[in-house]
Amino acid sequence: MTSVGDSARAPVLAAERISKSFGDVQVLFSVDFDVLPGEVHALMGENGAGKSTLVKILSGFEQASSGTILLDGEPVILPPNGAAEALGIVLIHQEFNLADHLTVTESLFLGREVTRFGMLDRKHMRAETRRVLDQLGSRIDENALISSLAVADKQMVEIAKAISRRARIVFMDEPTAVLSREETEVLFDQVRKLRASGTSFVFVSHKLDEVMELTDRVTVLRDGQWVKTAPTSALDGEAIAQLMVGRELSSLYPNKHEPDVDEEIVLSVKGLSTGFVKNASFELRRGEVLGFSGLIGSGRTELMEAVAGLRPRLSGEVWLKGAVLEPQDFREANRRGLAYMTKDRKGKGLLLGEGMTANLTLQSMERHLRHIYLDPASEAKAMARAKRRFDIRVRDDKIKVGRMSGGNQQKLLLAKIMEIEPQVIVIDEPTRGIDVGTKQQIYHFIAALAREGRSIIVISSEMPEVIGLCTRVAVMREGRMVGLLEGEEINEQTIMRYAAGLKRQMAS
Repeated sequence: MTSVGDSARAPVLAAERISKSFGDVQVLFSVDFDVLPGEVHALMGENGAGKSTLVKILSGFEQASSGTILLDGEPVILPPNGAAEALGIVLIHQEFNLADHLTVTESLFLGREVTRFGMLDRKHMRAETRRVLDQLGSRIDENALISSLAVADKQMVEIAKAISRRARIVFMDEPTAVLSREETEVLFDQVRKLRASGTSFVFVSHKLDEVMELTDRVTVLRDGQWVKTAPTSALDGEAIAQLMVGRELSSLYPNKHEPDVDEEIVLSVKGLSTGFVKNASFELRRGEVLGFSGLIGSGRTELMEAVAGLRPRLSGEVWLKGAVLEPQDFREANRRGLAYMTKDRKGKGLLLGEGMTANLTLQSMERHLRHIYLDPASEAKAMARAKRRFDIRVRDDKIKVGRMSGGNQQKLLLAKIMEIEPQVIVIDEPTRGIDVGTKQQIYHFIAALAREGRSIIVISSEMPEVIGLCTRVAVMREGRMVGLLEGEEINEQTIMRYAAGLKRQMAS
């Protein structure tokens, strides 16, 4: 698989004819893959293509059903459960591998603690942690507990762990999904420096622009099979997307549904404040898709959690279909037709150890009762309807949700909140960590819901997403709404000027 220009460099790590089955379900089919010294190799594919499984096999967290792994040209059986780090192979997990009760320093040195005269040398470990965090441009306190950190900061700790281990090969599974653009640039600078010193990277991402910017080669998997390996310079984003989905993506975003100006106002927020959000006011019309943009930490999620009853309000009112919605009453908001879809599907949205049906009906259980017991027939009917409506594709209906691809998990989460038949739907980061083909599906689902007369609020860190989906875009900065854009104002330059504080439209 090594290209002509790379013939002088033998792969540092290679997979030959790797297959993997979970029970009767085969997820990888005789896949070849290799990593050269000092390269960034992108591994691409739709959710369910087998990327994460291949990465776990190559880093020792899963065992292949058949095939051979070569390290420096020699067959090797990688030790399990992270012990392959001793061989210089480090995986930055998509799901955080951190213990909440430890500090940042303790997390970086877990399993390789530094001692002096038989005692832990905490001063040395703190200093080294600070050095690595400074190298990443991070202001995280090295003494902070993991449980106190925001999601983006936890990701930076995972990256710092990998860098501090001076790995030969680093697997990065969706490392930028929760990072701001500034944090992503710092990470990429570090990757380039380490690449120049001979470290190899395998970069799993759904962000085509990042793949084009950072990587040297691209390998595409589809349905568990190898499709193509090529230099990144020989491809473009459209070509990669087409290889991933096996079809042409002619229209990523559907046509926007423009509600009439005299459509019913279904949600009205007046002067809402939390501990961070200050004096936010906006209205949402029937059949509208309203976007909320801004930099990470601008207060978008905090505002919408307060609207949905998940976070205390210090002041302000929320009116839902003409009547006041009492604060901190999520059940009542659901009952009256307001649903909130969290951005943290694995931590807050889904029970990963349970099956699909249990997750689907969890929030709408009373709709599936017969007398005082759950009605399996009603749940089965709901599951069949959800699979059909949201194109949830699994090889085994009894699969645990944690074993499903990110795209299928996201579709199941959307189906779960739609089980309560909401008229107002808040969707926080609708396509985080999912592939371009599934993104297109999610966008079309949102547009279809708007055409049905439902009203949607989309919170997204991806500006093309809010521009492509929304008829109005609210921009937040430091807890305040600073702009409400319509028509031709909805473009990246204008949104960024408001988000960065270079422009201000709304009164504080």
